[in-house]
Amino acid sequence: MQNLPNENSKRFIAILNKKVETGKLMNALGHITAGLAGGEGKAEEMCFLKYEDKDQGVHPNISHFPFIVLKADNSNKIRKVREECISRGIPYSDFTSTMTVGTSEEQVQATRDSAEEDLEYYAIVMFGETDELREFTGKFSLYQ
Repeated sequence: MQNLPNENSKRFIAILNKKVETGKLMNALGHITAGLAGGEGKAEEMCFLKYEDKDQGVHPNISHFPFIVLKADNSNKIRKVREECISRGIPYSDFTSTMTVGTSEEQVQATRDSAEEDLEYYAIVMFGETDELREFTGKFSLYQ
C-alpha cells in the first residue's frame, strides 16, 4: 500500500439546497463534483485510489478523503459559502437554476444574463483542509 496522507486532513464537502427536489440535486451534485475533480488540476492532491478485488476486478478513482454532504436551508446560505471559498482561495464548483434550462449553450447564456444576486443556488462542492472548511461549514447539518 502506498504512503497515504492522513485521511482526515482534507475533505470534500458538498452543500445542497434542501428546497430543491432530490433528482435535480443529484444531477447538480454529479455535475459539480465532476467539475471540481476534473477542472482544478489537483487530482494528485485529491488522492484518488484504485481498489482491486480478490478477482482482480478494478474499482478506480475512489477518493481517499471523506466526502461529506450537508444541507442548506436556502440559496443564500450556499451563496455565502461560495463567497467564503472565493475569499479564501478554496477550490469549488457550484450549480444554479440557470444550469437546468435547454442546451449547455442556453444554460451558459442564461447564467450570463443573470446578476449573481438573482441566481438560485442548488449546490456547491469544495475541497480543502478539514479545519479551514469547518470554520464556515460547521453550522450545516448532514443531508439525510
